[in-house]
Amino acid sequence: MKDGPDISRIGQLIGDPARANILSALMSGKALTATELAQEAGVTLQTSSGHLSKLVEGGLVRMRKQGRHRYFALMDDEVAAVLEHLMHLAAMKGHLRTRTGPRDPALRDARVCYDHLAGNKGIQLYDALIANGHLHEDGEDLELSEAGAEMFSTFGIDVRTIQSARRPLCLQCLDWSERRTHLAGTLGKAILEQLYALNWAKREPNSRVIRFNRDGEKQFLLLLQNK
Repeated sequence: MKDGPDISRIGQLIGDPARANILSALMSGKALTATELAQEAGVTLQTSSGHLSKLVEGGLVRMRKQGRHRYFALMDDEVAAVLEHLMHLAAMKGHLRTRTGPRDPALRDARVCYDHLAGNKGIQLYDALIANGHLHEDGEDLELSEAGAEMFSTFGIDVRTIQSARRPLCLQCLDWSERRTHLAGTLGKAILEQLYALNWAKREPNSRVIRFNRDGEKQFLLLLQNK
């Protein structure tokens, strides 16, 4: 056996269909109970608990207690980024689940990717930030310009307060449905939180779908044109 990272261990954890469904459900960014995750995975509570124990032990999921309940969430944004990349790869190779319905177009239009905006609107936002000179690309690295910092200040986000030594301010994330880049990092998270705070959009219950209201759609388009 060769020395180095054991990617087969990660592959085994993600490769089980029930565990894959659990991880996909946690991409909503919400902490969920074992019962809720059992429903998402289509397995019994006992089976779900066994899967969750393996995911916690493997460092992909964390658990916290609140009162009598135990809640589970993805360990961090690095795990979320890997899952989003795998979703992109699966879509590229034609490995798609056949579940269809009215939520599919909405999911592709705007959804939560762990803690930031994804889907078509996430792509539109990223492209506008690049085109307007608010973000600068250098390969896979992103840098926020001074003009970008000023623009976000008028939007209600003080960039200085969201900078973190543990997580990049701006981070590329590959969108599985659009197969292009959207914005992650602490800035991506702050933007989504501000969309909620301004009442431009809200999340559908028990879903990753983000719905923009009529005024929110209009204001979002104006934000994209902000130079």
